[in-house]
Amino acid sequence: MANRFVLNETSYHGKGAIQHIADEVKARAFQKILVCSDPNLIEFGITAKVTAVLDQAAVPYDVFSSIKPNPTVKNVKDGVEAFRQANADAIVAVGGGSAMDTAKAIGIIINNPEFADVVSLEGVAPTKKPCVPIIAVPTTAGTAAEVTINYVITDEDTKRKMVCVDVHDIPVVAVVDPDMMSTMPKSLTAATGMDALTHAIEGYITKGAWELSDMFHLKAIEIISRSLRGAVDNTDEGREGMALGQYVAGMGFSNVGLGIVHSMAHPLGALYDTPHGVANAIILPTVMEYNAPATGDKYKYIAKAMGVDGVDSMSEEEYRRAAVDAVRKLSVDVGIPTDLKEIVKEDDIEFLSQSAYDDACRPGNPRDTSVEEIASLYRSLL
Repeated sequence: MANRFVLNETSYHGKGAIQHIADEVKARAFQKILVCSDPNLIEFGITAKVTAVLDQAAVPYDVFSSIKPNPTVKNVKDGVEAFRQANADAIVAVGGGSAMDTAKAIGIIINNPEFADVVSLEGVAPTKKPCVPIIAVPTTAGTAAEVTINYVITDEDTKRKMVCVDVHDIPVVAVVDPDMMSTMPKSLTAATGMDALTHAIEGYITKGAWELSDMFHLKAIEIISRSLRGAVDNTDEGREGMALGQYVAGMGFSNVGLGIVHSMAHPLGALYDTPHGVANAIILPTVMEYNAPATGDKYKYIAKAMGVDGVDSMSEEEYRRAAVDAVRKLSVDVGIPTDLKEIVKEDDIEFLSQSAYDDACRPGNPRDTSVEEIASLYRSLL
């Protein structure tokens, strides 16, 4: 069996990288841009850093900002209409996963109008054409949506998050500039950083993992583990490390899949609007314990990548415990809650568990599971 790997055509990394947006727009002969960003980023002047680059280069654009933190089917439909009204031919997505996921869905539907209902994009949709060209500019170090073939849209009618996987949706250009992340509040930096760590760990142990993806994931775990505390404290070194680490994690998991940490986190976002990174961070150590018997010696290398001393002299049980403990400590150190008591209602567990089992991330989990076992995991966190 051949293993497929899909990455951006071009990516820029480092301070000042956003200046290259104009170069790419000109080189690709784009005539009109739709800038997709969320209202908070516009309010706090973050989006303006990118539009200033477009203004300086005399590139015409319209701005679309009707995007929720967990973007909905309606947000996508509104964005499709905005793109058409603007007579645009490309998108610049500025934001976290919400803005970039919305941009991906807009771009797919513009070039594949048979999926205009949005809900038919769930799973691996048989789209025929690449999406409208997207230049993705992340403002959080976490989702890595700028380098993945995945996006997530909430169906408010069914209260479910739809995971969409499509090689046609990957942005053509990723612009990863840590300066765009420097004004993010500590809580958001912590949550998105733990999301990135979850990507790296789940991608490393997923059923689809192989040598090339392992290389990316282990390096991402190392970078994130040494950088996240500093990023939360807003150090230059921490911000730069997280900007790179989350992207490296995205290079891997986009191509091999995830597991039930994500499939359990998605329904929390759909039902309670729980921030995705917070949900992942709370769930990750518990699911790591659950998955440990199906991971061989991989937790040894996770523990090493997270800076645990003396791993080589540990037994299998000891290094598995060390890996879980290192994850739990990092999460606590950056201020993530340790349980779901303030989020999940007991009456909702049946719905949450079925939704998690049906989620597109669940089949990649290294340990086969069931609705009942997922329910037990939720309850253990109450």
